[in-house]
Order: sequence, then structure tokens, then C-alpha cells
Amino acid sequence: MSAPPLAVLLFTPRGGEITGSARWSAMRMLRPFAGRFDVRLVNRPKGLPPAITMPELGAVYAERFAAAFEGPVPVLAISTGGSIALQLAADHPGLVDRLVLGGTAHTLGPLGRQAQRAYMERALDGRRPSPALADIVTTSPLGRRLLRPLLWLSDGAGEDRTDAVAVLHAEDGFDLRGRLGEIAAPTLLIQGARDLVYPLELARQTAEGIPRARLVVYDNRGHSATFTDRRFARDALAFLHDGVDS
Repeated sequence: MSAPPLAVLLFTPRGGEITGSARWSAMRMLRPFAGRFDVRLVNRPKGLPPAITMPELGAVYAERFAAAFEGPVPVLAISTGGSIALQLAADHPGLVDRLVLGGTAHTLGPLGRQAQRAYMERALDGRRPSPALADIVTTSPLGRRLLRPLLWLSDGAGEDRTDAVAVLHAEDGFDLRGRLGEIAAPTLLIQGARDLVYPLELARQTAEGIPRARLVVYDNRGHSATFTDRRFARDALAFLHDGVDS
């Protein structure tokens, strides 16, 4: 018997098929899920309209889901991928069976919005954009100064980030709080208590607004540390297994 599919939504700088180091890094994080599920990375196509909105982006992903899967599937979505998944689940409920969200919320927090706008500005100016993200990795001024050159080095020289900017522009205007009650899929939201991108209070509002949602909080964990915590796969799999075994 073949493993059931698990659709995974992540933020990637490039549209199209996820390849190379980006795919290696994603699959390494998703390794615990591969034994139980047929893990499928679902990404946007290349060439998004620059002013695309989140509902329009959700429709793009809905087309990809309809083409890739025969019916509703469980979805694992992280960070900006979680914003897309929330929109998808609200607008296209027949595509999502169960929903696991990591480090996301119904809208960005102030620091997250500020950092992403700085990222977009740098990218549009032709500069390497990732140093702008240092402000949401740590609150330490020294830590931020040390991180910026490392993040600069992590960006490939001359990479086209047009699609990445389009996605972040869509998320900049995203606020689904008034529609969370329309999400029918059972939902697990895993959040770090020190997440600077989507603060814990926003995650609480998100979980409280979804009728069949549960929130798990990891103390002393920031945004990225939530996904690398060994509890993340354990808790997500336990929730997903309930859907497979029921």
C-alpha cells in the first residue's frame, strides 16, 4: 500500500520546482515525515504578477493542488507558506484535509512586516536582500550585526528575486482574522513563544478563530528554532496520524 500524500508549503526565493540546495535543506527538515507520507513540495510557478494578492496566490496554489492530488490532502505549511495555506483552506476547503501550521498566523507582526518590507526594498534595488532578516532572528544588537554579513553571504550573487518579492508583497496585505471561522479542516498550529515574525498573541488569535484548531507553544523558541526543534515533527506527526488512522 502506497503512503498517503502530504503537501508541504514553504517560502522559497524562486518559483517553479524546488531543486538544488533549497530542496536538500527542505527534505532534510522533512525527513521524519517521509517514512509515513509521500512528501510533496508544492511551490508557486515562476512569473507571478508583481502585485498579486494573497487570495490570488491561494487560487494559484489551488490549481496546483487540483492538478497534483485526487482529493483533499493533509497540508504541512511553515512561515509564509502557512499564510498561503490559511488562505487556501479558507477559499478552497475541499482541497485541505488536515492542516499543520508552523510559525505563522493570520497576519504578520510589526517586526515581521518591517523586515519583509526591507527585504523587498533591497531586492528591488538589486542588493542581496537577506541581511534585512537579521532583525527577526534575534533581538540582540550584537547578534544582528554578526548575522548580517552571514546572511549577505547566503544570498547567491545576481539571483532573480522577483517572484519572492511578489509573494512577500501579497503577505504584506494579508489579514485573514475575519475569515478564520470558515476554515473547516482540523488544524494544529505550532508556535515559538519568542517568534518575532508572527508573535504568540497573533498565533493565539489564529487558533482561537479556527473552529477545530489547537495551539502548541514551545517556550524559549524563536521563529526558525520552532521548525528545528525535535518536538516539531513528533507533534505534527501525532496530529497527522490521527487523520490517517481514523
